[in-house]
Amino acid sequence: MLITMAMAMLGMVLGASHTVGAPAGSWDLQTNYTLWASRTRFTIGDELQFQYSTTMHNVVEVRKAGYDSCNSSNPIATFLTGNDVVPLAAIGTRYFICSVPGHCAAGMKAQVNVKSKAVRTVQRCRGTGKRLRCRSETVLSSATTAGTDQSAVAQLGLAVVAAGLVLFF
Repeated sequence: MLITMAMAMLGMVLGASHTVGAPAGSWDLQTNYTLWASRTRFTIGDELQFQYSTTMHNVVEVRKAGYDSCNSSNPIATFLTGNDVVPLAAIGTRYFICSVPGHCAAGMKAQVNVKSKAVRTVQRCRGTGKRLRCRSETVLSSATTAGTDQSAVAQLGLAVVAAGLVLFF
């Protein structure tokens, strides 16, 4: 049990899990996936989780042309479980559609831009006109900006494993 808990904590350090459409939706016809993806920073090591009814939908990963035309005839991957987990292992853009006729055209498609975990510099400005004051700020990956202190989680996970081993032996 302790090892499972430690592995879960380690997973939080390594990458974030993004439920597609959350918090207000899922993989459905009501969610605006362009808006959802624009509010999320996806980095290497993260994963996408598609949750949907298997009797109503599916998930097909396609290339940009398939995404733009809602054509799933040449898929990269097809997912059918209703609780599909897709690891984001490389930098680049990934494209997902529902291949049920009419669903993609109705907006059931998501474009995910995967970035490096490296820190980035953001310029923040305040004021107006000639009184505009700007400063640069370092921003970390998605898990850190979500309020998770990655080093603290890693240390806690190691402490739990160590305590478990001491108690076990």
